[in-house]
Amino acid sequence: MALSRRMAAPVLVFLLLLVATEMGPATVAEARHCLSQSHHFKGLCMSSSNCANVCRTENFPGGECKTEGATRRCFCKRIC
Repeated sequence: MALSRRMAAPVLVFLLLLVATEMGPATVAEARHCLSQSHHFKGLCMSSSNCANVCRTENFPGGECKTEGATRRCFCKRIC
């Protein structure tokens, strides 16, 4: 009986820690990116870095090549 009372406190602490880790920290929501097709990019988009440079001239922070149908086009992106 004395052994079970001595073990009760550590077991209780262990269970509380287990429950606390299951809850975990709050997840931070990742920002969504809105895409808009570039108006100034000409030709097939083969390099996302080139696309991003053209998008910066259109006042977007970046851009990337995306496959749309059978062609690759430059899409500018910003945080919504």
